[in-house]
Amino acid sequence: MQKRITIIGTGYVGLVTGVCLASRGHYVQCVDVLPERVEAIMDHRAPFYEPRLAELLAAERASGRLTATTKLDEAVVGSEITFIAVGTPEGPSGVELSAVCAAARQAGAAIGRAPGYHLVAMKSTVLPGTTETVVRDLLEASSGKRVGEFGLCMNPEFLREGSAIEDFLTPDRIVIGQWDERSGQTLAEVYQPFDCPKIFTTLANAEMTKYASNALLATLISFSNEIAMLCEATPHTDVGSVLQSVKLDRRLSPVVGGHLITPGILSFLWAGCGFGGSCLPKDVNALRAFARQRNLSPHLLDAVIKINAARPAALVRLVETAVGSLRGARIAVLGLAFKAGTDDLRDSSALSAIRLLSEHGALVTAYDSVVKAFPRGLEFDDLARICATPEETLRGADAVVVTMDSPEFSAWDWRRLCALMRQPIVVDGRNSLSKAAHQAGMHYITIGRMQEAEKPVSAIGLRSLA
Repeated sequence: MQKRITIIGTGYVGLVTGVCLASRGHYVQCVDVLPERVEAIMDHRAPFYEPRLAELLAAERASGRLTATTKLDEAVVGSEITFIAVGTPEGPSGVELSAVCAAARQAGAAIGRAPGYHLVAMKSTVLPGTTETVVRDLLEASSGKRVGEFGLCMNPEFLREGSAIEDFLTPDRIVIGQWDERSGQTLAEVYQPFDCPKIFTTLANAEMTKYASNALLATLISFSNEIAMLCEATPHTDVGSVLQSVKLDRRLSPVVGGHLITPGILSFLWAGCGFGGSCLPKDVNALRAFARQRNLSPHLLDAVIKINAARPAALVRLVETAVGSLRGARIAVLGLAFKAGTDDLRDSSALSAIRLLSEHGALVTAYDSVVKAFPRGLEFDDLARICATPEETLRGADAVVVTMDSPEFSAWDWRRLCALMRQPIVVDGRNSLSKAAHQAGMHYITIGRMQEAEKPVSAIGLRSLA
C-alpha cells in the first residue's frame, strides 16, 4: 500500500529512511532547514557518504518517488505520515531536544490544517517518556487536536553506519511503539513489504529498546577491551585467542543442523581501540543521565564509558614504547572515521589518538579513503595532516598506527610500504593485519598481548595520557 510520507531531517537516519521507503514504492518528501542539503538531494546527490546511498538516492529521484524541500508545512499537509528524524545530540539532561521540539511544533501546526487522519512517527532517538509527553504535548498544542484525532508512534532505528541501506531493507525486527492500535496499524502499513518480526508495544518501551540495544553493544566492546587490558599485563596471553574461544560457547555460537552458527553480535565481542560514532557514546551517556535523574547509579554503564575512554591512551602507550619517544617522531595513522565504510568522525578513537600523539610532540600523517579533512574546530597545531595516498602517509614514518578495521589496509603491499618507512613498526589497534604481518620487514605489535621483553602495560610511562 503506497503512502505519501514526509521525513523531517535529512541526516543519517532521515535520509536513509526516506530513500529506502521510496525504493519500496512510497512517495517520500524529505524536509531540511539546510538549503544545501535539499539542493544536493534534488540534484541526485547524497550529502554524506554511506555505501549504496548515492546510487539508491539517484534512482529514486529519477523515479519521481523521492523529493526534498525546505517547506515543512507544505510537505506535512500534503502527506499522510510524518517521520521526525532530526538529531538528538547530548545535552545537560542526557538529550538535547531543541530540534525535536521545533519539528513537533511545526508538524503539529501543519496537522491542524491537514484534512483527515495524520500519523506522526518518531524516528529520532529520545529517552523513555519523551514521545508520550514532550512530543505529544507540542503536537496537541500546535495542532488544536487531541492525540487519537491524529496518530502517534515511536519507531526506533537500528541502522549500522556502513551497512545502513542493507539494515533498513532487510531488517531483523521493526519495533512500533503505539499510542493506540490505529496508530500502530497505520505505521505497519508502511512496513508491509518487509518480512520480519513486527513488535507492537508502548511508546516508552520502543524508546527504551533503542537505548538497551546500543548499551548492550557498547558493553560487549568494553568488556572485550577490559579483557585486552588484562592480557596486556599478563605474560603468555592473547586477547584474540581468548575471545575466539569464548565465542565458541554453544550458548553464543550454537550448532544447528550440523552447522556452526556465528551470530553477528559476536563481532562486538572483539578488542579494539574503542567505540565511537553518532550512537553508542551518546546513547550510553544519555541512559546514564536518565538513571541519575531517577536516583539510580548506573555502575555498569559508567564502567563501559570509562573503559572506552581509556583505549586511545593505551594504544598511544604502545606506540611510545615501540619508538622510544614521541617527541619529533613521525607517526602514520590509518583510519580517521570511527569505523570503516563511513565518513562519520564523531567520537572517533582515531581523532583521540591523534590528539594525544600531537600533544606529546609527534608529527602525524593520516589516511582515510573516505575522510579528506579534519572536522571544523579541531586543531592539531599543524602537527597532523591528512594525506592522499598510502605512500605519502607512510613515507619516513617511525611507526604506523591502525585505528580502523578496513579490508583496504589488509590488501596493501606491506613489504613495499614498510620499505618507505624510517622504522617498519606497525601498531595494530584493531588486530586486523595479522596476515599482512607475516610479510618480511614488519615489526608487528598488537593490542591485548604483552609485548616481549616489556613490563606490564600498567607500569609503562606516559601516565598523563590516561
